Amino acid sequence: MVEINPDAVLQFVDVSVQRDSKLLLDRINWTVEEDERWAVLGANGAGKSTLLNIAAAILHPTSGEAYVLGEQLGRSDVFELRPRIGLATAALAARIPDNELVSDVVVSAGYSVLGRWQEAYGRLDMRRAGRLLDRLGVGHLAERTFGTLSEGERKRVQIARALMTDPELLLLDEPAAGLDLGGREDLIRRLTRFAADPDAPASVLVTHHVEELPPGITHVLLLKDGRMVASGLTRDVLTAENLGETFGVPLIVEQHDGRWYARVRLRPKPEWKLTAD
Repeated sequence: MVEINPDAVLQFVDVSVQRDSKLLLDRINWTVEEDERWAVLGANGAGKSTLLNIAAAILHPTSGEAYVLGEQLGRSDVFELRPRIGLATAALAARIPDNELVSDVVVSAGYSVLGRWQEAYGRLDMRRAGRLLDRLGVGHLAERTFGTLSEGERKRVQIARALMTDPELLLLDEPAAGLDLGGREDLIRRLTRFAADPDAPASVLVTHHVEELPPGITHVLLLKDGRMVASGLTRDVLTAENLGETFGVPLIVEQHDGRWYARVRLRPKPEWKLTAD
């Protein structure tokens, strides 16, 4: 019997999600504490996005219990819960109108809407939105429209929006996906600062690649085919054995200057010998 921790930011108890005959998540037990920075890694179809949607109070488990910010899903008002969660996903970005001003993309998060209509925002809200955009390095884009931004700029605007409500939990779904090397490294540098901020909320970052993990990630959850491969402190979980099982290939895993790297372990080529007929 798993003991429920009322102070946990997230707690999943035997959480499963099934769609038709497919099991998307299989008996996940997972707890995120207030001062932790988590990463969730796995291949395509591992169940990462499903896990994140439960954490965002968008999806309810088919079985098991999911607690988000102390509230049990299915027994709480998710419309009151969701504003306490900062969320940045590709699905959310796709719903942002291309003609929306960047400043409005961010400030409208305080009212849980996408696309400014006739809402009136106060000076304090606009100042906060501006500070967040500056913090993410895109303050100079405040009067540009969202549709004119590069992929990297869009990613940073989305994170600023996710932080607008001063959330208790921040969820980032593949924030570095689609970025070039420079854009990825700039984003990781900013996420590293965030992870080091003691006042920042608990966070969960979903990715395919260990190279995208900013220093400061304290814990890692590995998923494969909806099941947990390993979960715990980063240094204990990111091993060649665990990652090899997660991605189905033999790997070499290394850490340098707080960053993690993985590459396939190549088998030695057979020696070719010339022999006379």
